[in-house]
Amino acid sequence: MPIFKKTKSKKKICVIGLDGVPYSLLLDLASTGLMSTVARLIDSGHLHQMKASLPEISAVSWTNFMTGTNPGTHGIFGFLDFKPGSYDLRLPNFLDVKVDTLWDLLAEEGYKSIVINQPSTYPARRINGVMVSGFVAVDLSRSVYPPSLFTILEQMGYQIDVDSSKVAENPALLWPELSKTMASHQKALNYFWDQDWDFFEFVITGTDRLHHFLWSAYEDKSHPAHQAFLDFYQQVDRIIAKIIASFKKLNESEDSLFILSDHGFTGIIQEVYLNAWLEKEGYLSFTTPTPRSLNDISPESVAFALDPNRIYLNLENKFPAGHVARSQKKELKSEIAQKLLQLEYNGQKVIRQVFKSEEIYKGKYTSLGPDLIVLSEPGFDLKGSIRKKEIFGRSYLQGMHTWDDAFFWAAEDYGPDLAIQDIASLIMKKVK
Repeated sequence: MPIFKKTKSKKKICVIGLDGVPYSLLLDLASTGLMSTVARLIDSGHLHQMKASLPEISAVSWTNFMTGTNPGTHGIFGFLDFKPGSYDLRLPNFLDVKVDTLWDLLAEEGYKSIVINQPSTYPARRINGVMVSGFVAVDLSRSVYPPSLFTILEQMGYQIDVDSSKVAENPALLWPELSKTMASHQKALNYFWDQDWDFFEFVITGTDRLHHFLWSAYEDKSHPAHQAFLDFYQQVDRIIAKIIASFKKLNESEDSLFILSDHGFTGIIQEVYLNAWLEKEGYLSFTTPTPRSLNDISPESVAFALDPNRIYLNLENKFPAGHVARSQKKELKSEIAQKLLQLEYNGQKVIRQVFKSEEIYKGKYTSLGPDLIVLSEPGFDLKGSIRKKEIFGRSYLQGMHTWDDAFFWAAEDYGPDLAIQDIASLIMKKVK
């Protein structure tokens, strides 16, 4: 596949991604005038409230976006997944995506794409153009296609992401980490914008990191970091304005501009440890009081959970200690779902809905995924830790993802009930 081949002139397309930015927050900051560029876009176009993937995490949602499909088809169910026939976990990566991406489809139409900081594209693989992988990329040299661009990124001091582990240990490092990462991404934006392309995508992930660590700075106007939070969003708004201005200089209109997030966000009331709940309900036990991994599961166990909200039945012929017959699946799934829906915290309902896999996944890989996907009420952050003994608790995190509060901005009105896997086909209609 040739890179930067000369083709006949065609309509350019630009996509801006704002990781973890909820529809409600964007509307709020636009209505107050803080994000003036976004406010103008809302007035001139259409801001859609959109559903993310289930589970509502970047690894799945961005893969839904870039393939136009769901996990049952593209094969990515979370940041972690099982090695076949075992309880051992692995990090699925871009090479595990089972279907063509949006950029593959664009290449078939002769489009050259430049994609910067798209999550879940590590290691970077061949596209007709340029790929710079985003979270959870760990090695810059494997995050760039074509590989010859690695030196250029290295020289500009490109930083893939905020170092979240450092920030967790020292929260004061969040702002310098955000600043350093954003500055390097803007250098990459400036450099690659001047190259030859037909499709350009630029994703900002600092928004998600800010929300996880300092969501309360948004909600609480008296918070010491409230103004810094707003300042960060003004910077995001300026970047959007700059991209739009540069796009118009290419004689392109906002008709082929799209802006979206991969999920929403809200504050955390409590973290909810699903494996602790399964243990208390008698569905899960371990061979040791201090399990180190799911390999310590007791053969009597019926079900277990993985981050963030996936429940698997301990099926025979699927897991080493599995004993649940497939004939029992339907009854067990209904039973566990009904009990989860009754879970409360200080009188508050914790679980909003429990989906059976066949209700939301379609495709030949559906059986590899979870049996149940649990959707919490906003504020209850579902976790898969096997070491927690209490059902409820808190960590250093302040913000959590939400499912149906993502956003999609376009010049056209695409109506209600949009989901993130719908966006690729809307973009491709601009090409045809």
